[in-house]
Amino acid sequence: MDSIDEALGEIPLPPYISAEDVTFALRAISVHAAQQWPDGPRCRNDRAPHPCRLHRWGRRILTMRGLTDQQITTMLAEQEAARP
Repeated sequence: MDSIDEALGEIPLPPYISAEDVTFALRAISVHAAQQWPDGPRCRNDRAPHPCRLHRWGRRILTMRGLTDQQITTMLAEQEAARP
């Protein structure tokens, strides 16, 4: 875990997961995707060790919503395909 992660801890989850939370979680996962660096994978947005806080938060939201890894991957692919 990065020192900023140790200082700030995990991002709190909302009391219940709404459709809007799912949209934000998908966006967080796609924006904070892994990018390979000489010292290992890092977040392409903030260069924190991957998975960064926002990526982990997005995954936790979607997992709490009952989505599997395959369903998350499919939703991310559909979201990317819809962009012009």
